[in-house]
Amino acid sequence: MFSLQYKTALITGGASGIGLAIAQGFAQAGAHVHILDLNGGQAEQVASDIRRLGNKATGHAVDVSNQQQAVEVIGRIAAQEPIHILVNNAGVSHIGTVETTTEADFDRIFRINVKGVYNCLYAVIPHLKANGGGVILNMASVAASLGLSERFAYSMSKGAVLTMTLSVAKDYLADKIRCNCISPARVHTPFVDGFLAKSYPGQEAEMFEKLSKTQPIGRMAEPSEVGALALYLCSDEAGFVTGCDYPLDGGFTRLNT
Repeated sequence: MFSLQYKTALITGGASGIGLAIAQGFAQAGAHVHILDLNGGQAEQVASDIRRLGNKATGHAVDVSNQQQAVEVIGRIAAQEPIHILVNNAGVSHIGTVETTTEADFDRIFRINVKGVYNCLYAVIPHLKANGGGVILNMASVAASLGLSERFAYSMSKGAVLTMTLSVAKDYLADKIRCNCISPARVHTPFVDGFLAKSYPGQEAEMFEKLSKTQPIGRMAEPSEVGALALYLCSDEAGFVTGCDYPLDGGFTRLNT
């Protein structure tokens, strides 16, 4: 079950964190994984590590906020092999209320988290249609559906990802393109460790424990757990699933009181 043998999968932001876990899991499931990342050197290093394990992977330097780059890179891949899967994972975070979010902050979040998803959708959908269908998975967040303190711009961007998911799922039913999204709560990635080191020097362990306990299950998710859900949603076993948002949140959405 959940084999991606003979499938080609594009993963944006695939060189670290959640994207890396998805890339590794998809490669182990048999896909040729194309890692699209702003850091091209890191993308190729990850791809090299995957190839050393006997799996297929290629790294690409891509700024997802640049539509021309996204179209060109995805077009080159499509010219070499059919594309079956796109995972829109690339994104950045921001902490702030509407008053503490500058215009530059807002524009940066929109450019990467919203326009970046749009650019990759714009670039890949014609190829999926030409191939007779495919799967798109977007990375949203519990912030898309809940009111979180000091996440004004980030929540805006992930709300857009959620609604873009629904629009694409509706518009391309006849083209056999499925589109879903995952909404994680806190996931233990290098970003979290860097944030704690920068914001709470000397208190990292204490703050990590505090943030972990905001999930009713009592801990943060591991990137591999997001990767496992992504593998299911992009596999043929999820062929009846489209237009859905999957909270992967340790009970955060429904069990917090």
